[in-house]
Amino acid sequence: MYAIGDLSRRTGVKIPTIRYYEQMGLIAAPERSEGNQRRYEKRQLERLAFIRHARDLGLSIEAIRDLLALSEHPERPCGEADRIAAEHLISVREKIARLTKLEQELERIVACHGDHTIGDCYVIRALADHSLCEGEH
Repeated sequence: MYAIGDLSRRTGVKIPTIRYYEQMGLIAAPERSEGNQRRYEKRQLERLAFIRHARDLGLSIEAIRDLLALSEHPERPCGEADRIAAEHLISVREKIARLTKLEQELERIVACHGDHTIGDCYVIRALADHSLCEGEH
């Protein structure tokens, strides 16, 4: 059995976040000691580590909830889990594409190297007039 502090240290999940996951139903409410302290089992530790890793990969709470539900049925095919991960991968790639465009535009804007006064500063002008940008970002 693990106290909430032990669970937090072992998984890297902060105590308020553990309580939040309990409220969201992602991890079961733990047993309580005679002193009313939460006491977690190894299964809850493993589940919390799963949630932490999934959050680190950027998966939504809803996707994690779905994946946890799927993990309760190890005999089933993994097509649904693959679909959830594939959808998230598409989303990540879209974000990367947007960030790449943003990076390119910022590189172009800062290329003036600050040799001018603020009145002639291209950064200030470009931020004030979106038409100076090369494209959408």
